[in-house]
Parts: sequence; C-alpha cells; structure tokens
Amino acid sequence: MPKFSIIIPCYNAVHTIDETLCSLLDQSFRNWEALCIDDGSCDGTRDVINGYRERDPRIRVLENPGKGPSAARNFGALAMARGDILCFCDADDIWLPGKLQELANGFQDGDVSGLYGRIGFFQVQAGGGQTCSTVLPETLSIPALLCENPVCTLSNFSLRRSAFAQVGGFDPQFSHNEDLDLLVRLIADGVQIIGLDRLQVWYRCSPGGLSSDLVAMERSRQKVLERARRLGMHGTRRAEAVYLRYLARRALRLGSARSDALRLTLRGLLQSPIGFLFPLHRGLGTAIAALVALALPQSLCSTLFS
Repeated sequence: MPKFSIIIPCYNAVHTIDETLCSLLDQSFRNWEALCIDDGSCDGTRDVINGYRERDPRIRVLENPGKGPSAARNFGALAMARGDILCFCDADDIWLPGKLQELANGFQDGDVSGLYGRIGFFQVQAGGGQTCSTVLPETLSIPALLCENPVCTLSNFSLRRSAFAQVGGFDPQFSHNEDLDLLVRLIADGVQIIGLDRLQVWYRCSPGGLSSDLVAMERSRQKVLERARRLGMHGTRRAEAVYLRYLARRALRLGSARSDALRLTLRGLLQSPIGFLFPLHRGLGTAIAALVALALPQSLCSTLFS
C-alpha cells in the first residue's frame, strides 16, 4: 500500500499538468500514488495524464465531471485514496524533489497530523531568485490563519487521512478559500499542524486562476470568519488589515488586478495601520508600491511581490 496519496484536481490543465506530474516522478521518496481527478476537461488534459499512467502505474485517472475542485478532492481523498497520508497538489504547481521524503520524516512524530512547508512563487519558470513564503515557528492556530494563511495553497498541505475524514473533508460550497475553511475546522477539532522550514513547492501565479478573483476571495473569507465565530474565535481589526495587505500584494503580483492594490491598501490602513504596516519590509513596501503600481512595469511588480 502507498504511504502517500496525492490528490490532483484537473480541469483544462493541458499546458501545465506535464510539469506537475514530472515533479512527482522526480520525488526521492517513491512509495506514493497520484489520483488525477478530471473535472470534465476538454483540452487534452486526460490524454497527457494517460500518457504518464502508461509509463507509471502509480498514476491513476478518475472522472468526476462538473462538480468543482472541492468535490474532486473529496472524491479522491475520501473514496479512492489508499495511503495513510493525503497530499494535495494543483495541476499547475511543481513539487521540489525532496518534498515527500521531508514529509515522511515529519510524520514520524505521532502527535503531528498535518504539515506544510515553504513555497516559492513563479509565473513562467520555477526556480531562481523568486521570493518564498515563511512558516510559523509554533503550531498553526486559528488566530494566525485569520491573519495571513502561511500554508498559502493546498499544494503545500498534507495530513493524515483519518484526520481529513474526521472533519468530513472539504465543504463543496467553497470554490475559494476552501483550504482556509478546512484548516479552521481541523484545528478546531484538535488537529496539530506544524510547518517545516523547507522550500517544498513552486506555486504558479496565474492571472486566470481561481485565486486571481480577489472579490470572490474576500467573500469566501467572510464565510470562514462566520464559521470561526461559531467556534468562539473572533477576527480582529489587525487580522483584517493583514489579510487586506495579502490581497494587495496579490493584486500587485497578478497584474490584471493591479488597480485594486491601492483600494485594498487604503482599506487595510483604515482597519489597523500597525497591522498593515508591520513588519515594515512587507507593509510599508506594499503601501508604497500600491501608490505607484500603475507606473511600475509588470515584471518589476511580479519580482517584488511574488
């Protein structure tokens, strides 16, 4: 039986799924299966996956058309996965070769049920001097999640299958921030999630991706805040300011939404100037860039705020 089940929801990913699957084949830890859940692609995605399946039987193709990424992940993780550990990966992201080995080492601690690492951001080519996320030195908490989610993307999250099943998987009503909603429910259920200070994932910044819809991200976060309040956890003005800074940086990075950066920055400063501005290398830099973003070349915005 595989130790890891890698769940990959796929929809019209013909231009990126090749790099994703190559990064799985390059893993130094070999005991895994990959479940590619096709959501009704019509662009040749299944042909690419089938080509890999013929080369490596660890890769499987499953059909779950038209139900969305959360339902696809649930189908793979709850109904089809055989591994004790679930890893999620989007069909346009790239794993570094040592990721699964580092996870295998981390899960040797029986008290740990979830792990995440650091991610690097890219648009065209992974690697090089792109900026990276950070991990928290302490166990992940709901207050930390309500500020700026350090997990960043589901491609950077793994957990024990039993813990995932215990909370019922993803809420299918979420097409944005489904990772945040899941993490809040897991932590409320007593699941311990820690960070590994290792670069493990290259995250593709795509203007056409779901996470480029900043308005939808804000709306879905409000649903998560409502759930957190029912659990007795309340957001703060500082947390809201930090989240608005995160969205402003995303607007700067994506280019198509750069005009939104100043609006988000002003809202964040009104919520909590200290929360938005500190640490200064993130807050003050974001505020200054938002003022001049429309005059900056897109390549510079991507470099500064990836």
